[in-house]
Amino acid sequence: MIIVVGSINLDLIANVDRLPSPGETVRGSGFATAPGGKGANQALAAARAGAKVRMVGAVGKDNFATEALALLVAGKVDLSGVGQSFASTGTALILVGADGENVIAVVPGANDSVLPGDLAKAFLAKGDVVLLQHEIPLQTVDAALDAARAAGAVTVLNTAPFRSEAAALLGKADYAVANETEFDLYGEALSLKGRDRPARMRDFAGKTGRTIVVTLGGDGVLAATPEDF
Repeated sequence: MIIVVGSINLDLIANVDRLPSPGETVRGSGFATAPGGKGANQALAAARAGAKVRMVGAVGKDNFATEALALLVAGKVDLSGVGQSFASTGTALILVGADGENVIAVVPGANDSVLPGDLAKAFLAKGDVVLLQHEIPLQTVDAALDAARAAGAVTVLNTAPFRSEAAALLGKADYAVANETEFDLYGEALSLKGRDRPARMRDFAGKTGRTIVVTLGGDGVLAATPEDF
């Protein structure tokens, strides 16, 4: 079983010819909504790949909740671990210009109510894989890493979005996944040594005994494992 502990959002997307300046109103050319949230995206991808998936998270008691969960319902993700919060369903407000540039404001809403006590809904067992990200309270991410290890589960931490106070959590996950910018920022926070990124990745793997994976966009990925030493 794959257990995802993380965020559930509804993305509100407006298309404009150009992004407005502060205090300016511009006319939009289109609008759409789409389920989102890094946690929900992980759960949906795993379900579409054929895995059995359980989601632990929270939505609000509002109309956005149904739409935010729609793809997970269609993908037959187990939503028994998704609670309802008095806060609004998490939203991402996205303006996209004709040139592809965008500005985004994320309102965590109910995601901030996912607390360590909710981990009981995960029903963790030996051999499970637990997927995490940084869009819920970090105390919950930390507690999930501890609970998964105690249960004999494998943990995969997507380190986005970058949060400097989360640096220590990377070394608690069996697999940490970051993009280039995130890894470089975490590398500074962790005082990793090396003249280039691969060397700093090896330093991380050697110090923590954990695997680090850095995504490179269209150029693929790099990985450093404890077995490299």
